Amino acid sequence: MVIALILGYGFWRGLTAPLREGGDTEYIYVRPTDTPEDVLGQLKALSGGYVTTYWQMLGTVRPYEVRTGRYAVEPGQSFLTIYRNLLRGHQSPVKLTIPSVRTMDRLAGFLGNKLMMDSAEVAQCFADSAFAASFGYATATLPALFIPNTYEVYWDTPLPKFMQRMQRENETFWQQQQRDERAQALGLTHEEVVTLASIVDEETANNGEKPRVAGLYMNRIRKGIPLQADPTVKFAVGDATLRRIHGEHLRVESPYNTYLNKGLPPGPIRIPSVAGIDAVLHMEDHDYLYMCAKEDFSGTHNFAATFPQHQQNARRYQKALNERGIH
Repeated sequence: MVIALILGYGFWRGLTAPLREGGDTEYIYVRPTDTPEDVLGQLKALSGGYVTTYWQMLGTVRPYEVRTGRYAVEPGQSFLTIYRNLLRGHQSPVKLTIPSVRTMDRLAGFLGNKLMMDSAEVAQCFADSAFAASFGYATATLPALFIPNTYEVYWDTPLPKFMQRMQRENETFWQQQQRDERAQALGLTHEEVVTLASIVDEETANNGEKPRVAGLYMNRIRKGIPLQADPTVKFAVGDATLRRIHGEHLRVESPYNTYLNKGLPPGPIRIPSVAGIDAVLHMEDHDYLYMCAKEDFSGTHNFAATFPQHQQNARRYQKALNERGIH
């Protein structure tokens, strides 16, 4: 009897003792194809391998059934606590920051890397018009759904549920800071604001300059002048690395080529930043119709209200390109 009590007490102390004393939080990832032995194997790798007895003993009381998810193993946590979390499906959420990427394929790759999703399947869904329509978008405008903030989501969240979450976050975003009212005052839909913001973001990384760039493009839209935005040509060509736009690029047949087509392109050319979206909603009121990168390669621009002024700016920039051997 005494021996049994001693053994029982020792077992209980082992169950409730810290599995790991120090270090960073580690995670166990449980997939649908995993078996209980696979999960035990991850636990053993984190604990040094001594947990098998505890796993087997607790399994006689309540057998473990696989529940997908990402489970934290924190310093100081006991095996009993971790086992209970695994049993009950008490996961640790992922802090997911939607990236400002240029293509939906890249977003699919990002989601496949961060969540329990297959990137190829996600990319296929993003390119599916019926899938996009089920969330109120066309495939061209689908990037406008994603607001590049940070969200807490569960690692095993399926894509449709994730998309529903993004819908709710999108609605919340537009309700904040009078964004919806400002878009209406400009005569733009949310998707059009995001599309213009994506061009602005591609034109400049300088947040202070973005409202001026947005105002310039709005002036051109209102006057019926083609945007002639080089980033849309790069998107149409499929090469965002182009340093210099040539005549053959400007002639590329594409609805995204704003040298050939008036107005905004069919959809965003990237997932824009929040700063880019807000720059459009708070665009500057001015007379500028032209812009050209500054010849000092500072990443900012010279602006002009007339074409002769713009030609002077363009010549200075082209001279700087030639001097640096950029073709």
